[in-house]
Amino acid sequence: MPVLQSIKSWPKSEQPREKLAASGTAALSDAELVAILLRTGIKGKDAIALARELLTQFGGLRGLLSIAPQELRRIKGLGAAKIASLISATEIARRQLKEEIVGKNVLRDPKSVMDYLYSALRDKKREVFKVIFLNKANCIIGEEDLFEGTVDETAVHPREVLRAAIEKNATAIILVHNHPSGRVLPSREDQEMTRRIQSLAMPVGVRVLDHIIVGDNQYFSFNEQGLLV
Repeated sequence: MPVLQSIKSWPKSEQPREKLAASGTAALSDAELVAILLRTGIKGKDAIALARELLTQFGGLRGLLSIAPQELRRIKGLGAAKIASLISATEIARRQLKEEIVGKNVLRDPKSVMDYLYSALRDKKREVFKVIFLNKANCIIGEEDLFEGTVDETAVHPREVLRAAIEKNATAIILVHNHPSGRVLPSREDQEMTRRIQSLAMPVGVRVLDHIIVGDNQYFSFNEQGLLV
């Protein structure tokens, strides 16, 4: 059986960290970037070989970085340190996107909002109902996950949505939830729930600007489709 060579024995130009320092992130493959997070390989596999195996197993970066921690723990060779690195990288990217949307006018810069929502919701295995809170200038002042349900439905309580908006001094809200199936067409329940929230919000001066359903790299906007009363 051939002896596995350590990455440190490779030419400097082929070692991921040195390649990163010399040429920047764009010069590295997905496997090389993941290998830097993993830091070391396991018995019989260097870090790049392990990274390639993980990317193949989970269908690329998106699949690997959306795996829940408990699933990662079942993978042979992934110890606590490697799992922590992968989870941290995902969370850093998500928080950076979240920071970018706060203070932005949602009507003038919808792309930033959708980039964040895709990152936060598209790979969830259960439905999550999120509310984005806005001020009078339609600038985002915060967001919150209010409810989490099964794969099929979310138990959303309209009065809780309104209470959260009032607590944050929001004058407008955007409702958001994901469909784990990937399909984004609203169900009858989605439409009824939106109307209930609108009927409670209007008398106290809170506008529902939109209800966005996030699926697999696509979305459905109640506002764009003329479904808001």
